[in-house]
Amino acid sequence: MKIKMIGIVILINDKFLFDTNIIIYYFNGITIDNKIDQLLKESFNISIITKIEFLSWQKLREDKALEQKALAFISHANVYELTDEIANKVIDIRQKYKVKTPDAIIGATALVYGFDMVTNNVDDFKNLDLEIVSVDLK
Repeated sequence: MKIKMIGIVILINDKFLFDTNIIIYYFNGITIDNKIDQLLKESFNISIITKIEFLSWQKLREDKALEQKALAFISHANVYELTDEIANKVIDIRQKYKVKTPDAIIGATALVYGFDMVTNNVDDFKNLDLEIVSVDLK
């Protein structure tokens, strides 16, 4: 596993899968890197689990305007569904490591599609053979 800070990496959008924490940080305005801003303004890659986790945020239920903003934001995502290939990779990951199912699904999605993982929860993915990119926060 290699960890890179996003500020020193040239970013190519099709290369990355974004973890839920990065989506939430960005949506809440607590990222400080312009490169991440550019990637998440247009089209970006996420697992179906990230979509579920992000849109399940309780604050969205309480604030309908914020919910509409979140739905508009997530509509720009390329959402990777759970396939048999991903499920098999999740099984393998969970048999080998103590990884929570949602994180195993996100990690398996990145592995199956050859994405680098953009996350600040490095420990969740440290045992997987992934390039990890972290993001500077305010």
